[in-house]
Amino acid sequence: MLNLLLFVLLTSLLLNPVEVFAQALRFQPQGANAVGQGNAFAAQADDASAIQYNPAGLTQVEGVQAVFGTALLGGSIKAKGPTGIDTRGDFGGSLVFPPPSHTYLSANLGSLGFSSLSAMTIGIGLTSPFGLSTRYPVDSPFNTAGTSAALPLVDIKPTLAYKVNEDLSLGLGADIYTFSSLLGQGHVEQKQVGAGLFGIPAGASVELNGKGPAVGVNASLLYTPIRNSDGKPLASIGLVYRSQAVLPLRGTLLVNGAKVADASTSLALPPIYTAAVAVWPIRTSEQEWKLELDVDFVGWKSNKDLNVYLSNGSTVPQPQQWKTVQVVAVGTEYKWLNPSWLPHWDVAARGGYTRTENPVPDLTFNPVSISLSSHTLSLGAGFLCKQGGRFLGMLPCGGESALWPKAIGFDVAYQEWFYEPRTVTGNINPTVNGTYHAFVHLGTFSFKFLF
Repeated sequence: MLNLLLFVLLTSLLLNPVEVFAQALRFQPQGANAVGQGNAFAAQADDASAIQYNPAGLTQVEGVQAVFGTALLGGSIKAKGPTGIDTRGDFGGSLVFPPPSHTYLSANLGSLGFSSLSAMTIGIGLTSPFGLSTRYPVDSPFNTAGTSAALPLVDIKPTLAYKVNEDLSLGLGADIYTFSSLLGQGHVEQKQVGAGLFGIPAGASVELNGKGPAVGVNASLLYTPIRNSDGKPLASIGLVYRSQAVLPLRGTLLVNGAKVADASTSLALPPIYTAAVAVWPIRTSEQEWKLELDVDFVGWKSNKDLNVYLSNGSTVPQPQQWKTVQVVAVGTEYKWLNPSWLPHWDVAARGGYTRTENPVPDLTFNPVSISLSSHTLSLGAGFLCKQGGRFLGMLPCGGESALWPKAIGFDVAYQEWFYEPRTVTGNINPTVNGTYHAFVHLGTFSFKFLF
């Protein structure tokens, strides 16, 4: 079983994405269960994807669990400058490839034979919570600001959760950010057309690239003050802190494909504070109904500049001056447990809404890391096949062997991102000034195996 789980983790690494923008560089959808609820999941956090949303919730996950999945995501950007010329961009194609993917593995130590450590659960995740892949025509009006950008960043998440008592659990983990050569060029890069500055000929093809690892930490809490007679939560509170991590990027400056100088800069990934509350107005042996509110405070003000320092002594200034913003998510889930119309299954219907603020000021807005305020609507469904059922009518969903899952689940979700139009004025590069519109749609699924 361990070899199987490691294989799943490595396979997900091969598929893990070059992401599209959502909130500047942040990409929230990291599991179909949460995505179907508008990403409002930090106070529920009752499957292995808690590694991403609230690691303390792992203490609710019995035995060994594996969750992995991917998303099909596409959309476009439309820009109109002061001259009235329309420019269209995309996210690397009609669908982002490789597709955004996620993998989570968790194990309660008691289920592995360490009875004295049954209060502890360990896990590891593989996600891409930050990233982008954006491109425009080389002859766009703002080509001196950027024609394309990519950030194939992977987050490896070793995690530990501890149940203090029946009401309180704590989580602690690391976020190990790195780049993989399996994903595109394996480094962050930005391409643009030379504006005749810093000794670079006007009209030349310019590329800046770099890579480097960084480590952040996360700490979390899940408090359940009210339970029903079966011991299941009727109200839960989740608190999550994710620290800032600074990527020391080292790479090169290329002009017309030839190396001109070594280059270096630092990219600050923001600290994130999350507060969440969930209530279950209905929670019986037959049906469950949950409502949840999550609020994120994303410290983008830490991204003050992205100045590039060249080995020839020159500095390419790239001020950022981003600001801290809020992300508000509300979600709901209605679940039927072993219904008469589908025995041996649990079935869930989900919905949600997310409001995301734009952290980037007009002064430093760049089309290749486009950031617009958005409203996201989500729909989803979940299916869990248990002992006595058959998945897809063929595979038994439970067996006597420890190598065969006790249950098999499948979650699907769809999101539509409605971006508010943005008119940029007073930019440090006047060619960027204009009006921007964006459209993004996402469909995602996750498989779940309970051992």
